[in-house]
Amino acid sequence: MKKPWGGRFQQSTDTLMEQFSQSISFDRILYAYDIEGSIAHCKMLAKCKIIKPAESKKIIRGLELIAKEFEDGRFEIQSCLEDIHMNIESRLAEMIGPVAGKLHTARSRNDQICLDIRMYLRDQVGEIRKEIHRLAKTLLGLAKKNIDHIVPGYTHLQRAQPVLLSHHLLAHLEMFLRDRDRLEDGLKRINVMPLGSAALAGTNFPIDRDYVAKLLKFPEVAHNSMDAVSDRDFLIEFCSTASIIMMHLSRFCEEVVLWASSEFNRIELSDAFSTGSSIMPQKKNPDPAELIRGKTGRVYGNLVALLTLMKSLPLAYNRDLQEDKEPLFDTVNTVKSCLTVFNGMMQSAKFIKVSPEKLDRKSVV
Repeated sequence: MKKPWGGRFQQSTDTLMEQFSQSISFDRILYAYDIEGSIAHCKMLAKCKIIKPAESKKIIRGLELIAKEFEDGRFEIQSCLEDIHMNIESRLAEMIGPVAGKLHTARSRNDQICLDIRMYLRDQVGEIRKEIHRLAKTLLGLAKKNIDHIVPGYTHLQRAQPVLLSHHLLAHLEMFLRDRDRLEDGLKRINVMPLGSAALAGTNFPIDRDYVAKLLKFPEVAHNSMDAVSDRDFLIEFCSTASIIMMHLSRFCEEVVLWASSEFNRIELSDAFSTGSSIMPQKKNPDPAELIRGKTGRVYGNLVALLTLMKSLPLAYNRDLQEDKEPLFDTVNTVKSCLTVFNGMMQSAKFIKVSPEKLDRKSVV
């Protein structure tokens, strides 16, 4: 199949190379953002009289039909077309003919993918902040419910002073509130519109970037085209924040694992958020806490992968940057699922009261 970039090439791409270089197996989840961005770009091309209004309407109608095909599960992915952009543009050409080619006017796949991942991450940050808000409400509710519950407070994992369980829970709440604030602050770097940068040096067409930014709800446009197509700082920053979220979850999970043991006997997890043993039926294992604790290393690894990916890249775009998406997508999915499961585990947990007489007064200072 003829590639959009294949103008000078005489040989077709080797099938091994096609499979090695494709990204459609994972970037297909960006389809809605790719289509939304393309519709905004198309409207701008018509507004600036770069294409005719009738052509714009035809292209937009085709894109809307493609979006419906994705939503209905009818869109046929072709791995030989490498990525989500080429799959959508090829299908558009099938639907409406040669006029589909005008959609790519004043645009490159370089600034197109940057737009897609910024829109994707902007939405995902919103979803993660919602999960943190739900967890914060759960912790606040548990603190109120257990307001008179006294527990040992620890330093060096040795009993130090009696504290209120509510005070302990709200200490963890403070950590998650900082995470929420970090995510919100990161949106300032995510919410920058790169379209118009083209491959790396902009375009000679008289485009209106501010109009596209307004359509796509970006408060700012990128100032430098070479930086815009090669910037992945916002992904690294997000994965750094995600790593801190996971660290906070892991700390809490470690306490849950300890508290659920017979030695501590401070919490009872719901059967719905526990597992057992086929050979030791008396056991009730805090698997969600252990799994979240384990997945923390996975998110750390994604952060290191992105830092390593970027550490030696010269300006501007390099194909290495295709490797940014899988760590990002995995981080988003892992953090969201861990927050959701942890919240469910805590909502259904019961704290076991310790009578003040049973506190080890000898170790209290």
